Amino acid sequence: MENVHPVNLSKSGPPETILPKEDALILEHLNNALEKPPDQRRNAVAEVLEKWPNSLEVWACLGDVARDRVEAYAAYRVGYHRGLDRLRQSGWKGSGLVLWKNAENLAFLRSLEGLAKVSNEIGDLDEAERCYQFLKQLDPNYKKSP
Repeated sequence: MENVHPVNLSKSGPPETILPKEDALILEHLNNALEKPPDQRRNAVAEVLEKWPNSLEVWACLGDVARDRVEAYAAYRVGYHRGLDRLRQSGWKGSGLVLWKNAENLAFLRSLEGLAKVSNEIGDLDEAERCYQFLKQLDPNYKKSP
């Protein structure tokens, strides 16, 4: 019994961070842009981004409607880095949970997941793996989507 270690049975665990809600006005404009015909959607989302360049949701959507993988990569990367800034402003200290179950976190997590997927597609496998590992650290229940 020399290797006995205490086990913490309390409900406390890693701290959880929830990002602030996206402004309703931004979401209204974004939803209008996303309702455009497919051939107009990307430009409409970009116009919303020009008005609100700090919006995590708009960056994630621009990645989703990008013209090609390079543009998607860039949009997701900006959304991811802006999301890290927002997390730090919200008290995140570089570790802890940022869960998918919280709607406020979805735009950041979607950008990170999009960056992982596009990195994999363009052959940047190390970056893809780092992103997937980070997603799993932020939410241990994370499962790669196909």
